[in-house]
Order: sequence, then C-alpha cells, then structure tokens
Amino acid sequence: MLALKSVPLSLAVVLTLATSAVAGVKIGVVTSASGPIALVGIPQKNTVPLLPKTAGGETIEYISLDDASDPSATVTVFKKLVLEEKVDAIIGPSGSPNALGIIGFVAENGVAVLAPVGSASAVLPMDDKKKWIFKTTQNDGLVADLLVGQMVKTGVKTVGFIGTSDSYGDTWSKALQEAAKAKGLTVVAQERFTRQDTSLVAQGLKIVSKSPDAVLVGAPGSSSVLPETTLVDVGYKGKIYQTHGAALQDFLKLGGKKVEGTILAGSGMLVLDEIPDTNPAKKIAVDYIAGYEKLYGVKPATFGANVLDAGLLLENAIPAALKVGKPGTREFRAALRDALEATKELTGAQGVYNMTPEDHSGFDRRGLELLTVSGGQFHLLK
Repeated sequence: MLALKSVPLSLAVVLTLATSAVAGVKIGVVTSASGPIALVGIPQKNTVPLLPKTAGGETIEYISLDDASDPSATVTVFKKLVLEEKVDAIIGPSGSPNALGIIGFVAENGVAVLAPVGSASAVLPMDDKKKWIFKTTQNDGLVADLLVGQMVKTGVKTVGFIGTSDSYGDTWSKALQEAAKAKGLTVVAQERFTRQDTSLVAQGLKIVSKSPDAVLVGAPGSSSVLPETTLVDVGYKGKIYQTHGAALQDFLKLGGKKVEGTILAGSGMLVLDEIPDTNPAKKIAVDYIAGYEKLYGVKPATFGANVLDAGLLLENAIPAALKVGKPGTREFRAALRDALEATKELTGAQGVYNMTPEDHSGFDRRGLELLTVSGGQFHLLK
C-alpha cells in the first residue's frame, strides 16, 4: 500500500511506505527533483514507488527527500536521514558534485550509498571512505573507451572537449585524455562552462578555431544541450559526441534539429525495440517502463532506471546482511555494505552488475550501446 505524507520542511519530503505496517529496513532516497538538474532528479524521485517492497522477509520503508540540486542541501538531508531517521542505506543523490560532498559523512557513520551519478570520482580511486559508495551508472572510463574507439574507427584524429566546470566535467576531461592517449588521438581544445551559463559562443568559437575532427560534450542532463547547439550555430561542421549524461528524451526535445547526428553511448533502454531479446537487461527495462507509464502516463528517462537498479541491488544484498544483524544496527549496515560489494551477475534495467572491492560500479560492455540521433529519436548506431 502506498501512502504519501506531506512534511512541513523547507525541503520537500515524501515518505513512501512499502506497507501499512512499520517497515523493517529503512532506505533513504535523495534526488534533485527541483533545481538545475531536475530533468535527472524527477524520474529518479518518481521511481521510488516502483522499488522492491520486501527483501529477506523484511518490509522496506523508503524516505524520499529533494535536495533542490544544491550540494549544501544534500549534506543537510543526508544528515537528517542518517542521524534522525536512522536509515540503513541511501539511494542518491542525483548530481556528481552532490555525491562528492557526502562521502566523508557517510563513511564516518557507516552507511552505504548507492549513487546514480555520472562521475566515477565518487568511487575512484577507491579508499577507506569511498568504499561506502556504490554507483549505478557506467563509469566514465568505460563510456570514453567506447566513444573514442568509435572515433578512431571512423577516422577521427583530433578531438575537442567542452564540459561543465565541476566534478562531472573534470572527470570527463580526464577520461577523454586517457582514452585518446591510449588510442592515438590528440585533444586539441579544452573549454568549460557552468550549468547556469546562457551563452557559450566564446567557448564555441575557440573550439572551432582549433578545427578538431570531433568534439565531445561532457555535461549531464539539460546542460548538455547548449554546448552542442552553440557549436552548430557558430559553424562547426565536424562530428559531435555526447556522454551518457545526455541520454534522455529532453535532450532531443531541447536540441531539436541541431542535435541530429549526435553520437553517444547509453543504455539499451533508449532503444529497446532495436536490441535483441537476448540482452539480459531488456525484460527488466520493459517492465520498469510499463510500470512507470502506468503511474505517470509518460516513459521514464534512463536516470530513473539507475534508481530502480539501486533498489534491486539492495533487495539482493539485504538477505545476507540480515544474517549478521538487525535493521537499524551498525552491524546490519556494515554487512549490507559487504553484501553489496559481493554482488555477482545481478541484472538490472541498465545492465549487469559485478561488484568488487576495487570496482563499485560493476558494469561491463553489456550495459552500453552506441547510439545516434536520427529523425528526432535515439537509434542504435549502425
């Protein structure tokens, strides 16, 4: 039974109860359902009612909060969840900078976090603090290798980069440089911008002046659109690539004809009709989309599936943790972290997870497809 309760706080709070009874396991969910990255956060928040309701014989209570895309607010709501609500784990937050700001706090309090964020810096390089963070999106290096491999295959020799001036852009700049060096490409231009910028003409002209064969945009959500449309407006004629942060329908709507021909790597969930039934994630993705459409009347962005997968990972890990301690105890939380790290061949909507002490993302090539924009839609790149 789903119960929604309004709580008079400055931050929007929704308590989603798995059953009418008092739940055994408490899971916090932090999303950016408002603010600059709401296009990412809204489908994540909307996915909460679709998360598993029981695991290991215990009911699950989800406590969902909005951080309004503000990293400082993320810290506030995380503290509320851990110190006041005494949650056993947290799904979220939506943004990479937001996730980096809570690593020390959750490590100090021994609470596992499943972060549906783009930047691999949330989990790499691994250390005693980041061992409490798990990531339900593909690491940047995996995506960069796939994109750069496609560039090389099609004769690209020089590449430019424009990305956000935050941890997402930083990580992608590094991932591009590493992949380019390994495959013999030269990065000839590097430009940055803030997510709030309304004009990128200066950056676009600087990139065009270097005449790169291709340009990679390193930006998540709606912030991925302006760099590409600007490049088109200032006359760039080369190939434009995007990260998996642009893999959402709003990118197509906001970019219109100017994003036709874009190449990106993303989840097969974007092209379910074009991937074979043998793809392990296809059935889960189909069922998720159907459930989401039934609730909201629209298809979800892939970012929502990252939250669904977090719920599936917890559902899989909870039974093992229950053998060590009771929900609400430090022993249970530590065992839950250990069980998440031991995940093997767990299929989610976004791919197949195999976690290790060194890899808290756990994806392999099965979680990615090369895509292009054609006719205002995503399609498999042929």
